[in-house]
Amino acid sequence: MKYIKIATILLVLIQLSSCDSMLDLNENPPHLVTSDGLFTEYAGFQTGINGAYSEIRNELNGAGMPFQVFVNGTDNMTPNYLSNFGVIASQWGDVNNPENSDLRNTFDWLYGIINAANTMIDRAEGENVDWSGGPGNDIGNKNSVVAEAKAIRAWAYRHLTYLWGDVPLSLVEAAGSSIKTDWERTPVNEVREQIIADLLFAEEYIPVEPTPGRMSKGAVQHFLAEMYLVIDDPEKSLHWADQVVNNPAYQLVTQRYGIYMDQPGVPFMDMFYEGNKNREEGNTEALWVWQYGFQLIGGGTNPRTRAMHLGRYMDIVIDGVQPLQITFDRGGRGKAYTAPTQWFMNSYETQDDRFSNYAIRKYFILKNAEENAPFSADRLPPGYSYGDTIKLNWNEPLTHNNWEVDDWPYSRKFEGSIPDNVASDFNYDDYIALRLADTYLLKAEAEFKLGNLVAAAETINIVRRRSNASEVTAGDINLDFILDERSRELFNEEYRRYTLLRTGKWLERTKAYNLFGGERIRERDTLFPIPQAVIDANLDSKMPQNPGW
Repeated sequence: MKYIKIATILLVLIQLSSCDSMLDLNENPPHLVTSDGLFTEYAGFQTGINGAYSEIRNELNGAGMPFQVFVNGTDNMTPNYLSNFGVIASQWGDVNNPENSDLRNTFDWLYGIINAANTMIDRAEGENVDWSGGPGNDIGNKNSVVAEAKAIRAWAYRHLTYLWGDVPLSLVEAAGSSIKTDWERTPVNEVREQIIADLLFAEEYIPVEPTPGRMSKGAVQHFLAEMYLVIDDPEKSLHWADQVVNNPAYQLVTQRYGIYMDQPGVPFMDMFYEGNKNREEGNTEALWVWQYGFQLIGGGTNPRTRAMHLGRYMDIVIDGVQPLQITFDRGGRGKAYTAPTQWFMNSYETQDDRFSNYAIRKYFILKNAEENAPFSADRLPPGYSYGDTIKLNWNEPLTHNNWEVDDWPYSRKFEGSIPDNVASDFNYDDYIALRLADTYLLKAEAEFKLGNLVAAAETINIVRRRSNASEVTAGDINLDFILDERSRELFNEEYRRYTLLRTGKWLERTKAYNLFGGERIRERDTLFPIPQAVIDANLDSKMPQNPGW
């Protein structure tokens, strides 16, 4: 995917700089082209869409990645080593405040993406746009561009409503000549009506098999199923979930495939190996995959999913010896900014493939130089031999008295590193942003809300059978069980905070299961404070703060 930074990806509310220029190495002048010049033909709009998707990938950039805001500080994920949002997630209280830079950066980033989408939607109405060059006729090519932009806008507003509730709703391009300083917060229900309207339009025109890196039709339908659950319309949610799960193009991965299919493993984990993640690589379960590439134009900037979650196994000390070398096969160096809670670790049946050491790192085998090649042999503590096992330990939960634990287990979904620099912070593996199992579990939730517990149990069993988990019956099904199952299947993938908020369970379950921060959360923490910089910039209208600040 060509990497173009859209200059309209700037904060709508704060207006940090002009929104009329964008970078493009192939235009004249060589470093600058105006929006007026770019959005005159179909190819220019494709460049704009690519730029917007490039901004979306910034969700995973750096230690302050927005992704940590969406998943950490929940029932199944807690800080271990503290970094950026992890400080809030472990402390809450006064640390969660309107001046916090991670929250402001997330707010800015989302509104920047919205303004990029608005720009493309507005410019698509230009009378002189040349829509030739695409796969369809002029009307079809235009609709496909607007559909992509509306799906992107809906995706960003979805985040904003979960995080801040009522937020300003902007549906037009913000340019440097039209700085707005009298924003009002739109009621969250109205924002969600717009999200649904955008998704309904997008669903008509986005293809089943997307351009790599972009949302598929199934992804858009999935988001519709979720949004209808949010507004308590389970019948429509079930309709859209069925559109995805009944599409033969989308299938759960139930058999081994791909680059490691001849090595020991489980079907559940094959899709998470680099070289297996994309639909064209055999991942029939993928609905949306983000593309990365090390030292490639458009390959992404500093993605740190592995560093965020992998444990600091290399720092484990046994009798004064640090035995484990950092290797490529072990996924590179972890920073352990996040970790599964003890409750999460104890939520599985022992035979569940999702709890196997292929999926969750629970032990290491000491390897000699040949087995670790091209890296050095592991160091042997007294009394140990190569081939012995070093077990990780979750007997004591992570708490304010027990953190920075190096031998804590972790999910292996994000293992991966630069082969010749395994100690670096970054990994440029492609990333599964959405997959079919999530849709099945949304379908089960809709069936549960409609009172059809037998159907909900069978839908859940379709997912559980793949991983050799035992079958469940209608008598097992309630909201907490569905949330437990989503945790087991989608840990470190779903935006867990959002799932718990839309089901009214974030406060209850985080207090119960997260002992390193969860005991400190309050009702006000269900929404984050509006960044103070946004309130201060709204000079001509007082913008109310969320309750509690």
